[in-house]
Amino acid sequence: MKRINKIILGVLLGMIAGIFDMIPMILQDLTWDANFAAFTMWIVIGFFLGSTKLKLNPILKGLIVSYLVLLPSTFIIGWKEPVTLVPILIMTTILGGILGFSIERLSGNK
Repeated sequence: MKRINKIILGVLLGMIAGIFDMIPMILQDLTWDANFAAFTMWIVIGFFLGSTKLKLNPILKGLIVSYLVLLPSTFIIGWKEPVTLVPILIMTTILGGILGFSIERLSGNK
């Protein structure tokens, strides 16, 4: 089986993760700047996961990279209402782990 370029795969899977992250945001009628920020965050995470050479379990790698990318935004999002971070952290945990695993698996690595 031909190996898929991990960076391209990461960006493509990041776009899919971004769409999944946006679905509940759209249903909550959040602003489009928030939706676009979430979508682009997952593209960036996918890029970093595809290009990073950390020797970790892929799920753990996905979690670490996802939380590092999210970290600066948590101060803006949760400054006045920290409880709003709960669903964001839940989605980051789920999608970050899945994205890390999927990129590693689908790129031809085990």
